[in-house]
Amino acid sequence: MPALAGALARACHPAPTVAVTVLAGLAAVVAGHTAAGVALVTLAVLAGQLTIGWSNDLLDAERDRAVGRGDKPVATGELPVPVLRGALAGAVVVCLGASTLLGMAAGLTHVVLLVGSGLAYNLVLKRTLLSWLPYVVAFGSLPAVVWLALDPPQLPPVWTMAVGSLLGFGAHLVNVIPDLADDAATGVRGLPHRLGARATGVLAVLVLTTGSAVAVLGPDGPAPGWAWALLVGAGVLAVGALLRGGRAPFRSALVIAVVNVVMLLVRA
Repeated sequence: MPALAGALARACHPAPTVAVTVLAGLAAVVAGHTAAGVALVTLAVLAGQLTIGWSNDLLDAERDRAVGRGDKPVATGELPVPVLRGALAGAVVVCLGASTLLGMAAGLTHVVLLVGSGLAYNLVLKRTLLSWLPYVVAFGSLPAVVWLALDPPQLPPVWTMAVGSLLGFGAHLVNVIPDLADDAATGVRGLPHRLGARATGVLAVLVLTTGSAVAVLGPDGPAPGWAWALLVGAGVLAVGALLRGGRAPFRSALVIAVVNVVMLLVRA
């Protein structure tokens, strides 16, 4: 059982699953949810991310096996397909149930826009020029899920959805770069694959830096000094990365993404 649990954890794409779930929980705190509300938002988003992650590994099992992905427990046989299917079915049930309890507006937004976008990526869009679109829609809709789940429901600040969409675009670009070779070998041709590693890294830096600017300029009232300092720091980091080339844009994009998450939470 512990071995299966560990394999299931690795198959869910743990880094993005944990990151998005924690972001949703913290955003719920910022939005003013009660403790029960924070827990429900977190549960719904966690179940949704497990649904996306496990379905991705289930759909990609043959492709991962073909390129010898030793980090994929389904491809290596460590995680039996029936076990993964059972876990996926459970995640879907919890996702639908928790989303329903969030209320009609928040629940539909979560299931259709956030989880639906992830499934559309897994099934079709990851192989097309529109591979970025599910990330933009999903991350952009996350603040809407959180604010619409309030009692009474509220619309989130528009700038938070803009920052979320830019963060999602950048996350897609950064997430794909390490797998470009394996993806190309199995016929996956999303936007980053067509651009190449260098151009993808540059685009990621530019998109995420734009997100930083929106997080500073978007909220009402004057921006605090620390926000301007972070924006200047992100700009300097971006320029330096673009001038250095190589892996620098990729590493800088990761740092700028963290800065954007911090500003999104603190300024919302």
